[in-house]
Amino acid sequence: MNVIDTKNAPGAIGPYSQAYEVNGVVYTSGQLPVNPVDGSVPVDITGQAEYSCQNVGAILEAAGSGFDKVFKTTCFLSDMGDFAAFNEVYAKYFTSKPARSCVAVKTLPKNVLCEIEAIAVV
Repeated sequence: MNVIDTKNAPGAIGPYSQAYEVNGVVYTSGQLPVNPVDGSVPVDITGQAEYSCQNVGAILEAAGSGFDKVFKTTCFLSDMGDFAAFNEVYAKYFTSKPARSCVAVKTLPKNVLCEIEAIAVV
């Protein structure tokens, strides 16, 4: 098992790792829409979805993988009313259309609007 850690995505805000690589598969933790440089969070779902996707991408890159190697994602939204806008951004990054679950949750850490986790081959 190899811990994946990059400064190009936000650090963990709890007792967990950004990702693990195990037997050629990378498992990311859920990525919040936080700017890894200054900790800022966009106010709208479009900006937040962009940051969450970019953070997943940075971790995949650090693991030697990429969006084209993702085969499963789990997406969390604080409001299903944001589903269409979230999908527009998500589709730009996850062009291979991996299997996906998308659920609404009551709240997310830092009161953000979305969070994305991914599983990919290296």
